[in-house]
Amino acid sequence: YPPTTQENVLQRVLQLPVVSSTCQTLQRKYSSTKESHPLMASVCQVYERGVQGAGALAMWGMEPVVRRLEPQCESVCYAVAVANNLACRGLDHLEEKIPALQYPVDK
Repeated sequence: YPPTTQENVLQRVLQLPVVSSTCQTLQRKYSSTKESHPLMASVCQVYERGVQGAGALAMWGMEPVVRRLEPQCESVCYAVAVANNLACRGLDHLEEKIPALQYPVDK
């Protein structure tokens, strides 16, 4: 049986102050650039729509693969849970060794 993993390594990384403050800064810069430069806003909107379309296309393309993998789902889920568990332990180690991860970028 897969280990019970209550934490998700991606969520933990995104919650690190250094990562979350960087994402917030990038989001503010992106928004202010779009607001200040109408031409850039047009380009960004086209790009954003393209990314949404590509995501939808990727999901549609993955459907047959997912259906084929369903019988092996238990072993795939186990492998993902084990990988997540190992990644969380690695993140624990990084947080212990690199205290700067606990501070926002500006500090």
